[in-house]
Amino acid sequence: MKVLVLNAGSSSVKFKLFSIEKWTVLASGAAESIFESISTVSFISKKDHYRHQEKIDNHTEAIMLLVKMLVSHQVISSLKEIGAVGHRVVHGGDLFYEPTLISQEVISQIESLEPLAPLHNHANLEGIRAIQALVGDLPQVAVFDTAFHHTVPPYAYRYALPNFFYDNLGVRRYGFHGTSHHYVARQTAKAMGKKLETLNIISLHLGNGASACAIQGGKSIDASMGMTPLEGLVMGSRSGDIDPGIIFYLLRHTQLNADEIETMLNTQSGLKGIAQTNDMRQIEEKIAHEDPLAILAMEIFVYRIVKYIGAYAAILGRLDALIFTGGIGEHSAKTREAICAKLTFFGVQMDMHLNTQLTNGCRSIHASSSKIALWVTPTNEELAIAKETVLAAGLQEEKN
Repeated sequence: MKVLVLNAGSSSVKFKLFSIEKWTVLASGAAESIFESISTVSFISKKDHYRHQEKIDNHTEAIMLLVKMLVSHQVISSLKEIGAVGHRVVHGGDLFYEPTLISQEVISQIESLEPLAPLHNHANLEGIRAIQALVGDLPQVAVFDTAFHHTVPPYAYRYALPNFFYDNLGVRRYGFHGTSHHYVARQTAKAMGKKLETLNIISLHLGNGASACAIQGGKSIDASMGMTPLEGLVMGSRSGDIDPGIIFYLLRHTQLNADEIETMLNTQSGLKGIAQTNDMRQIEEKIAHEDPLAILAMEIFVYRIVKYIGAYAAILGRLDALIFTGGIGEHSAKTREAICAKLTFFGVQMDMHLNTQLTNGCRSIHASSSKIALWVTPTNEELAIAKETVLAAGLQEEKN
């Protein structure tokens, strides 16, 4: 049995095809820079490593191309070999708290949530419709980024705004990266030889998008992203937390309109706004050459993370493990070192040798004297989505 996972972003589509017998990846690929004059298409399987450029006008065209490549590159003989398709859907709002088998009613409900995530939910829906057009009766499952955070209590997810906005417009904190936070928490607990339900964990998903999550007894009790993925930590090109009064100030004293300010906060801020790049590897190179703006960008990035760790440790009452995941979290030893250096006051002790080792898989990086376990745990959202898809589609019981 094979399961296809689609992850449609605002301007990209990524996929992985799994064989569920041993959860091996049969093929993966992506179409990036959709809508631009030139898009990049990549495809990897055991036989092929393929990359080319062409113009792709929309997500539907990209998905049709990628899925048909599975046949043209002889990974499968026909699309009928695929047992189900799992989709990452960014926003489930108050409607979806678990992986959901897709029906026309579910599609309509996801449509109703588009105002909360206009760039992402629309793209996710295009992926669902493209698969319907290719293989109409194939089971499809939506796995929601927000679902893991449905256990966050009202006092943590409500904003102190008039009740009308929550009751009528759904203005509240939802949290994101839920699939990743849940996956790495489970993997880390397994590596520690403990039950997730017994642990208090702070998970740091640090990449171009970045978020922190407080996990108590296997459940999310707070997450740094809010109603949208803009709130919280400083990110690659997103500002994270700012004084909302700044927006009104900019509206009154610049020529920027609301849409332009929103674009600036999402695509021109964060690390990119300070250091002129959102690539942490480039920032580290600039720091090595004593670039003051790169140094400042790293200081701001680390400072905000440490503030959230301190807040979440207080909320949890006891911290058993701190997890680093995501592109930066998994690969930037310097970032991990800078964060942990500010946490020694409550017993965090990093093993510098373990921190700089280049090894695959889930690994500890704490010294034996550390009161809190430090883990680098690679995230694998596609695998998590594939397993959830199998269960929601009723194809088999999960073995792993």
